Amino acid sequence: MKNFIFISPNFPTNYWNFCHELKANGMNVLGIGDQPYDELLPQLKDSLTEYYKVNNMENYDEVYRAVAFFIHKYGRIDWLESNNEYWLEKDAMLRTDFHITSGFQTSDMDSIKHKSKMKPYYQAVGIPTAKYHIVDDLAGCKKFIDEVGYPVIVKPDNGVGASRTYKLKTEAQLVDFLNEIEGETTGAIYIMEEFVDATVNSYDAIIDSNCEPVFETGNVTVTSIMDVVNDLGTSVYYIQKDLPEDIKKAGRATVKSFGVKNRFVHFEFFRLNKDHEGLGKKGDVIALEVNLRPSGGNSPDMMNFANSTNVYKIWADMICFDKTELPEGEHYFCAFAGRRDGRNYTLSHEEIMAKYAEKLVMVDRVPVALAGAMGDQMYIARLSTEAEKDQYLVDLCKEN
Repeated sequence: MKNFIFISPNFPTNYWNFCHELKANGMNVLGIGDQPYDELLPQLKDSLTEYYKVNNMENYDEVYRAVAFFIHKYGRIDWLESNNEYWLEKDAMLRTDFHITSGFQTSDMDSIKHKSKMKPYYQAVGIPTAKYHIVDDLAGCKKFIDEVGYPVIVKPDNGVGASRTYKLKTEAQLVDFLNEIEGETTGAIYIMEEFVDATVNSYDAIIDSNCEPVFETGNVTVTSIMDVVNDLGTSVYYIQKDLPEDIKKAGRATVKSFGVKNRFVHFEFFRLNKDHEGLGKKGDVIALEVNLRPSGGNSPDMMNFANSTNVYKIWADMICFDKTELPEGEHYFCAFAGRRDGRNYTLSHEEIMAKYAEKLVMVDRVPVALAGAMGDQMYIARLSTEAEKDQYLVDLCKEN
């Protein structure tokens, strides 16, 4: 029996499904987390052979000792994974330190965590990227902005989500930003990019050991996550009914360029809303960033609803057998709306539940840790046509 260590299997809460499908495939599933065992979901408890609680997941020595304990008790570890962006670098450190070769090592992290270092990999397969500048001083930033013009987008070169992301429209805002980061103690390096008027389209896939997809889908982000986080707006995105061929082509090329194997991936691309000099024509696809993990929150569940399948099983099949025989069924749009508490929406909760009773597949509060980017109250619906999807999103987002 092969051994799989799942890092932080308790968060997000739906990740128990990954553990369940691994166990169903005959894998020995060993969990490491900081939540007390008695507080774990019953489904997760049933999916784990053993759980090792640490006091602090940020303490590498504690997690290291947990892995060492499992090796002493169960023998060689075949896989170690969290499927979580936050732990990506720690996963790689543990694999490197314990010579677990079935995943990225510490030496691989630069190219998949730093936005500036991703760009050559896109360019190598002919996918355009936005011009950028590593933030230095006022003179250096102004020189770059003289070339591309305002506004510019600034964010950590190595960052998760849209936190600490800025849209600078004037020199005064640039000066304020530089003064703000001067007082930071994080030591973060920031990347400044030309603003691109575009809509985010993703390529979500499960990739086998030969860099080939065993499952593909994708979403469209209707509201910018940067705006949702900074303006506390409504979060809206949807899984596409059918993945467009140009996104599929760009996603597959990116997989090959980065050498991705045996992973669930979430690659983000821009689809241009208008012609952009140096990047392409309206409708063209250009690079944004790679994420070597599933799309966040309830996106895996939404993929299931949209494709009438089970991505948790497909992923576990890829891990255990390097293939899957699980078919997809009928395709749908699956749309997410994350509404904010305290906003004056036109439709009340009760009215939404009545109008979309047959379409809603998930209705729940968003975990506090995800609420900044996802809203406070989520509604997920499965819809057959684009017109239905568009009307649903209007109904959920409209405010008085």
